[in-house]
Amino acid sequence: MRTKNREALLMDACIRAKQPFVMDNTNPLAEERARYILPARAARFRVVCYFFRTETRAAIARNNKREGRARIPIPGILGTYKKLEEPRPEEGFDEIYLVTLTPEDEFVLAQLFPGPSDTSNLE
Repeated sequence: MRTKNREALLMDACIRAKQPFVMDNTNPLAEERARYILPARAARFRVVCYFFRTETRAAIARNNKREGRARIPIPGILGTYKKLEEPRPEEGFDEIYLVTLTPEDEFVLAQLFPGPSDTSNLE
């Protein structure tokens, strides 16, 4: 979306239209994620998190394969990793999935919340 203002306008339009939406963004802090979670919960949307866990070396190696503007400066990767707060159910998520990448570049998905025996949050 390039700007937070455009992102907010689109999210507001989706909420008003009751249109499900996906926010694909790096939000390392719970405080940053709240700007999506709180309005969505207030509008009675289900809020699902896909958390991509990776090691810094692996992230830098994948980043090095990128070209041009797609490549992120290494201090940016390290700075984001340093302040990362892993998502927690208390933030307002209905579900949290952990996504990991195998050495063969395949995604593996595991549901963290609600856990296999916790059905209290399912509709």
